[in-house]
Amino acid sequence: MTFAVTGATGHLGRLAIESLLASGIPAAEITAIGRNPEKLAQLAALGVRTARASFDDPSALEAAFAGADAVLLVSGTEVGQRVRQHTNAIDAAVKAGAGRIVYTSVLGGDPEKLVLAPEHVATEQAILASGLPYTILRNGWYNENYAQTLAQAAQTGVVIGSAGDGRVASAARRDYAEAAAAVLAGTGHQNKTYELSGDTAWDYRTLAAVLTQITGREVVYRDLSPEEHRAALLEAGLDEGTAGFLTALDAGIRAGALELATGDLSRLIGRPTTPLADTLRELS
Repeated sequence: MTFAVTGATGHLGRLAIESLLASGIPAAEITAIGRNPEKLAQLAALGVRTARASFDDPSALEAAFAGADAVLLVSGTEVGQRVRQHTNAIDAAVKAGAGRIVYTSVLGGDPEKLVLAPEHVATEQAILASGLPYTILRNGWYNENYAQTLAQAAQTGVVIGSAGDGRVASAARRDYAEAAAAVLAGTGHQNKTYELSGDTAWDYRTLAAVLTQITGREVVYRDLSPEEHRAALLEAGLDEGTAGFLTALDAGIRAGALELATGDLSRLIGRPTTPLADTLRELS
Protein backbone atom coordinates (compact mmCIF):
# COMPACT_ATOMS: atom_id res chain seq x y z
CA MET A 1 0.00 0.00 0.00
CA THR A 2 1.05 3.59 -0.57
CA PHE A 3 0.28 6.59 1.60
CA ALA A 4 0.29 10.37 1.11
CA VAL A 5 0.40 12.65 4.15
CA THR A 6 -0.42 16.36 3.93
CA GLY A 7 0.93 18.80 6.49
CA ALA A 8 3.99 16.56 6.77
CA THR A 9 6.21 19.48 7.79
CA GLY A 10 3.90 20.25 10.73
CA HIS A 11 3.84 18.52 14.10
CA LEU A 12 1.01 16.02 13.58
CA GLY A 13 1.89 15.13 10.00
CA ARG A 14 5.52 14.45 10.85
CA LEU A 15 4.53 12.29 13.82
CA ALA A 16 2.09 10.35 11.65
CA ILE A 17 4.89 9.57 9.19
CA GLU A 18 7.17 8.50 12.04
CA SER A 19 4.38 6.26 13.34
CA LEU A 20 3.90 4.67 9.91
CA LEU A 21 7.62 3.96 9.71
CA ALA A 22 7.65 2.56 13.26
CA SER A 23 4.80 0.21 12.35
CA GLY A 24 6.91 -1.30 9.57
CA ILE A 25 5.60 0.55 6.53
CA PRO A 26 8.49 0.88 4.04
CA ALA A 27 9.64 4.46 3.63
CA ALA A 28 9.34 4.21 -0.15
CA GLU A 29 5.58 3.73 0.21
CA ILE A 30 5.09 7.09 1.99
CA THR A 31 4.86 10.50 0.35
CA ALA A 32 5.36 13.46 2.69
CA ILE A 33 3.64 16.60 1.41
CA GLY A 34 4.34 20.06 2.77
CA ARG A 35 5.48 23.59 2.05
CA ASN A 36 8.74 23.93 3.97
CA PRO A 37 11.71 22.79 1.83
CA GLU A 38 14.07 22.41 4.80
CA LYS A 39 11.65 20.21 6.73
CA LEU A 40 10.86 18.19 3.61
CA ALA A 41 14.60 17.57 3.28
CA GLN A 42 14.65 16.25 6.85
CA LEU A 43 11.83 13.87 5.97
CA ALA A 44 13.61 12.78 2.79
CA ALA A 45 16.53 11.79 5.00
CA LEU A 46 14.20 9.20 6.56
CA GLY A 47 13.80 7.64 3.12
CA VAL A 48 10.27 8.78 2.35
CA ARG A 49 9.30 10.43 -0.88
CA THR A 50 8.54 14.13 -0.63
CA ALA A 51 6.40 16.57 -2.58
CA ARG A 52 6.24 20.32 -2.16
CA ALA A 53 2.61 21.41 -2.36
CA SER A 54 0.14 23.58 -0.51
CA PHE A 55 -3.63 23.51 -0.16
CA ASP A 56 -3.71 26.50 -2.50
CA ASP A 57 -2.09 24.52 -5.35
CA PRO A 58 -4.58 21.85 -6.53
CA SER A 59 -2.42 20.66 -9.43
CA ALA A 60 0.58 20.05 -7.15
CA LEU A 61 -1.67 18.19 -4.72
CA GLU A 62 -3.05 16.01 -7.51
CA ALA A 63 0.46 15.08 -8.59
CA ALA A 64 1.45 14.33 -4.99
CA PHE A 65 -1.60 12.13 -4.43
CA ALA A 66 -1.12 10.09 -7.62
CA GLY A 67 -1.05 6.38 -6.87
CA ALA A 68 -1.89 6.77 -3.18
CA ASP A 69 -4.01 4.02 -1.67
CA ALA A 70 -4.78 6.34 1.25
CA VAL A 71 -4.40 10.09 1.79
CA LEU A 72 -4.08 11.54 5.28
CA LEU A 73 -5.61 15.01 5.06
CA VAL A 74 -4.22 16.79 8.09
CA SER A 75 -6.46 19.81 8.61
CA GLY A 76 -4.92 23.15 7.75
CA THR A 77 -4.06 25.89 10.20
CA GLU A 78 -5.50 28.91 8.40
CA VAL A 79 -8.80 29.50 10.19
CA GLY A 80 -11.34 30.92 7.77
CA GLN A 81 -9.60 29.41 4.74
CA ARG A 82 -9.83 25.75 5.58
CA VAL A 83 -13.05 24.80 3.81
CA ARG A 84 -11.72 26.10 0.49
CA GLN A 85 -8.29 24.62 1.04
CA HIS A 86 -9.56 21.25 2.19
CA THR A 87 -11.94 21.10 -0.76
CA ASN A 88 -8.97 21.67 -3.06
CA ALA A 89 -7.28 18.65 -1.47
CA ILE A 90 -10.41 16.48 -1.66
CA ASP A 91 -10.94 17.32 -5.34
CA ALA A 92 -7.28 16.61 -6.03
CA ALA A 93 -7.55 13.22 -4.31
CA VAL A 94 -10.53 12.33 -6.49
CA LYS A 95 -8.74 13.39 -9.69
CA ALA A 96 -5.60 11.51 -8.65
CA GLY A 97 -7.57 8.32 -8.14
CA ALA A 98 -6.71 8.02 -4.46
CA GLY A 99 -8.18 4.97 -2.81
CA ARG A 100 -9.30 6.50 0.49
CA ILE A 101 -9.11 9.74 2.44
CA VAL A 102 -8.51 10.01 6.18
CA TYR A 103 -9.31 13.42 7.66
CA THR A 104 -8.37 14.94 11.03
CA SER A 105 -11.55 16.70 12.15
CA VAL A 106 -12.56 17.95 15.61
CA LEU A 107 -14.06 16.13 18.58
CA GLY A 108 -17.85 16.01 18.58
CA GLY A 109 -18.26 17.97 15.37
CA ASP A 110 -20.81 20.29 17.02
CA PRO A 111 -20.88 23.81 15.53
CA GLU A 112 -23.19 24.98 18.32
CA LYS A 113 -20.59 24.23 20.98
CA LEU A 114 -17.16 24.75 19.45
CA VAL A 115 -15.96 27.72 17.41
CA LEU A 116 -13.62 25.49 15.41
CA ALA A 117 -16.27 22.98 14.39
CA PRO A 118 -18.05 24.64 11.40
CA GLU A 119 -15.05 24.41 9.05
CA HIS A 120 -14.44 20.80 10.03
CA VAL A 121 -18.09 19.85 9.57
CA ALA A 122 -18.13 21.47 6.14
CA THR A 123 -15.00 19.50 5.23
CA GLU A 124 -16.58 16.26 6.42
CA GLN A 125 -19.59 16.99 4.20
CA ALA A 126 -17.31 17.66 1.22
CA ILE A 127 -15.58 14.32 1.78
CA LEU A 128 -18.90 12.47 1.88
CA ALA A 129 -20.03 14.26 -1.28
CA SER A 130 -16.81 13.29 -3.08
CA GLY A 131 -17.73 9.63 -3.15
CA LEU A 132 -14.29 8.57 -1.90
CA PRO A 133 -14.10 5.94 0.82
CA TYR A 134 -13.21 7.78 4.00
CA THR A 135 -12.33 7.67 7.66
CA ILE A 136 -13.03 10.71 9.84
CA LEU A 137 -10.77 11.15 12.86
CA ARG A 138 -12.42 13.66 15.15
CA ASN A 139 -9.45 14.71 17.22
CA GLY A 140 -9.83 16.20 20.66
CA TRP A 141 -7.44 18.63 22.33
CA TYR A 142 -3.70 18.05 22.43
CA ASN A 143 -1.90 18.07 25.78
CA GLU A 144 0.69 20.24 24.04
CA ASN A 145 -1.89 23.01 23.67
CA TYR A 146 -1.08 23.92 27.27
CA ALA A 147 2.66 24.44 26.81
CA GLN A 148 2.25 28.22 26.93
CA THR A 149 -0.03 27.90 29.97
CA LEU A 150 2.77 25.96 31.67
CA ALA A 151 5.24 28.76 30.97
CA GLN A 152 2.86 31.45 32.21
CA ALA A 153 2.01 29.49 35.35
CA ALA A 154 5.69 29.09 36.16
CA GLN A 155 6.07 32.88 36.01
CA THR A 156 2.82 34.05 37.61
CA GLY A 157 1.33 31.18 39.60
CA VAL A 158 -2.03 31.88 37.97
CA VAL A 159 -4.05 30.33 35.17
CA ILE A 160 -6.90 32.48 33.93
CA GLY A 161 -9.84 31.37 31.85
CA SER A 162 -13.60 31.31 31.51
CA ALA A 163 -14.13 27.56 31.16
CA GLY A 164 -16.01 27.20 34.43
CA ASP A 165 -16.31 23.55 35.41
CA GLY A 166 -15.92 22.40 31.80
CA ARG A 167 -13.65 19.44 31.22
CA VAL A 168 -11.12 18.51 28.54
CA ALA A 169 -10.33 14.92 27.53
CA SER A 170 -6.91 15.68 26.05
CA ALA A 171 -4.15 13.38 24.87
CA ALA A 172 -0.64 13.75 23.49
CA ARG A 173 -0.21 14.74 19.87
CA ARG A 174 1.76 11.53 19.33
CA ASP A 175 -1.27 9.51 20.46
CA TYR A 176 -3.39 11.06 17.71
CA ALA A 177 -0.59 10.52 15.18
CA GLU A 178 -0.34 6.84 16.09
CA ALA A 179 -4.10 6.51 15.65
CA ALA A 180 -3.91 8.11 12.21
CA ALA A 181 -1.15 5.70 11.21
CA ALA A 182 -3.13 2.74 12.52
CA VAL A 183 -6.17 3.76 10.48
CA LEU A 184 -4.12 4.45 7.36
CA ALA A 185 -2.31 1.11 7.40
CA GLY A 186 -5.03 -1.00 9.01
CA THR A 187 -8.26 -2.57 7.79
CA GLY A 188 -11.87 -2.26 8.83
CA HIS A 189 -11.89 1.53 9.06
CA GLN A 190 -13.63 2.37 5.79
CA ASN A 191 -16.50 4.87 6.01
CA LYS A 192 -16.22 5.18 9.79
CA THR A 193 -16.00 8.15 12.13
CA TYR A 194 -13.95 7.95 15.33
CA GLU A 195 -14.23 10.33 18.27
CA LEU A 196 -10.64 10.52 19.50
CA SER A 197 -9.77 11.90 22.92
CA GLY A 198 -7.92 11.13 26.12
CA ASP A 199 -9.06 8.45 28.52
CA THR A 200 -9.64 10.98 31.31
CA ALA A 201 -11.34 14.37 31.20
CA TRP A 202 -9.99 17.05 33.52
CA ASP A 203 -11.05 20.58 34.47
CA TYR A 204 -8.95 23.72 34.80
CA ARG A 205 -8.61 23.34 38.57
CA THR A 206 -7.04 19.95 37.92
CA LEU A 207 -4.79 21.63 35.35
CA ALA A 208 -3.69 24.10 38.03
CA ALA A 209 -2.91 21.22 40.40
CA VAL A 210 -0.82 19.50 37.71
CA LEU A 211 1.04 22.74 37.05
CA THR A 212 1.68 23.12 40.78
CA GLN A 213 3.37 19.71 40.83
CA ILE A 214 5.47 20.42 37.76
CA THR A 215 6.55 24.00 38.51
CA GLY A 216 7.09 23.54 42.23
CA ARG A 217 5.06 26.64 43.02
CA GLU A 218 1.40 26.97 43.92
CA VAL A 219 -0.69 27.58 40.80
CA VAL A 220 -4.34 28.59 41.07
CA TYR A 221 -7.06 28.75 38.45
CA ARG A 222 -8.89 32.07 38.34
CA ASP A 223 -12.24 31.52 36.64
CA LEU A 224 -13.51 34.70 35.01
CA SER A 225 -16.64 35.68 33.17
CA PRO A 226 -16.20 35.71 29.38
CA GLU A 227 -16.15 39.51 29.47
CA GLU A 228 -13.52 39.60 32.21
CA HIS A 229 -11.47 36.98 30.39
CA ARG A 230 -11.53 38.92 27.14
CA ALA A 231 -10.56 42.13 28.92
CA ALA A 232 -7.65 40.39 30.66
CA LEU A 233 -6.37 39.01 27.36
CA LEU A 234 -6.57 42.43 25.73
CA GLU A 235 -4.74 43.97 28.68
CA ALA A 236 -2.02 41.30 28.21
CA GLY A 237 -1.49 42.59 24.68
CA LEU A 238 -3.53 40.21 22.55
CA ASP A 239 -5.46 41.62 19.62
CA GLU A 240 -9.26 41.66 19.49
CA GLY A 241 -9.51 38.68 17.15
CA THR A 242 -7.25 36.43 19.21
CA ALA A 243 -8.89 37.44 22.49
CA GLY A 244 -12.32 36.72 21.06
CA PHE A 245 -11.19 33.38 19.67
CA LEU A 246 -9.70 32.23 22.99
CA THR A 247 -12.76 33.21 24.98
CA ALA A 248 -14.91 31.38 22.42
CA LEU A 249 -12.79 28.26 22.91
CA ASP A 250 -13.31 28.44 26.67
CA ALA A 251 -17.04 28.86 26.04
CA GLY A 252 -16.92 25.59 24.12
CA ILE A 253 -15.12 23.86 26.97
CA ARG A 254 -17.67 25.28 29.41
CA ALA A 255 -20.43 23.83 27.20
CA GLY A 256 -18.83 20.37 27.24
CA ALA A 257 -17.50 20.33 23.67
CA LEU A 258 -14.18 18.71 24.61
CA GLU A 259 -15.09 16.38 27.48
CA LEU A 260 -16.20 13.39 25.38
CA ALA A 261 -14.12 10.30 26.27
CA THR A 262 -15.18 7.36 24.11
CA GLY A 263 -12.07 5.19 24.39
CA ASP A 264 -11.72 5.17 20.58
CA LEU A 265 -8.21 6.61 20.75
CA SER A 266 -6.79 4.11 23.23
CA ARG A 267 -8.39 1.24 21.32
CA LEU A 268 -6.82 2.34 18.05
CA ILE A 269 -3.33 2.74 19.51
CA GLY A 270 -3.56 -0.33 21.74
CA ARG A 271 -2.55 1.41 24.96
CA PRO A 272 -3.80 4.07 27.39
CA THR A 273 -3.57 7.65 26.19
CA THR A 274 -0.81 9.88 27.53
CA PRO A 275 -1.85 11.81 30.67
CA LEU A 276 -1.70 15.59 30.62
CA ALA A 277 0.87 15.63 33.42
CA ASP A 278 3.27 13.38 31.53
CA THR A 279 3.30 15.62 28.45
CA LEU A 280 3.65 18.86 30.41
CA ARG A 281 6.44 17.37 32.50
CA GLU A 282 8.31 16.56 29.28
CA LEU A 283 7.82 20.14 28.12
CA SER A 284 8.96 21.73 31.38
